Amino acid sequence: MSKWLAASVLFILLNLMGCASNRMDGDKPPKAMIQIGKQTYETKLGSYCWNTKGQGKCVDTGGPVELLKGKKPIEVRPGEVVTFMMNYYPKPNEFHVIQLSNNNEIEVVVEKNCFTAPTKKGIYFYSYGVWWKDKKEEHVSKGDAFYAFALEIK
Repeated sequence: MSKWLAASVLFILLNLMGCASNRMDGDKPPKAMIQIGKQTYETKLGSYCWNTKGQGKCVDTGGPVELLKGKKPIEVRPGEVVTFMMNYYPKPNEFHVIQLSNNNEIEVVVEKNCFTAPTKKGIYFYSYGVWWKDKKEEHVSKGDAFYAFALEIK
């Protein structure tokens, strides 16, 4: 009987911990970083909607070019691997990356949180959009955020 009691208590505790870790903490989305080689860089938080403690909040900003005006782009070599990092749980379960350059906008293919920097010299602006979608209700979002950064290919 004591084995069943211990197993039941352990099961209940694990369930409670799992539910608690699925909360959205903080009054705004977490920081997002990019890693290039061994160097880590912060991104700039842009527009977002965030739900925490039963309250929702949305903030609207300009796009990556406007957000990063006056900031020096991150210098990278052509074709270098860029990795997205976020020290937050739960992780976003949907994301999209848009690259802007010379009035052209393209969606970037991201695999395993990584993409390859362009090979052509120039300055490229990026919008990294992430969503925390409800796993049970497809059209319900617990939060979303857009992060901006710029790369300069030398």
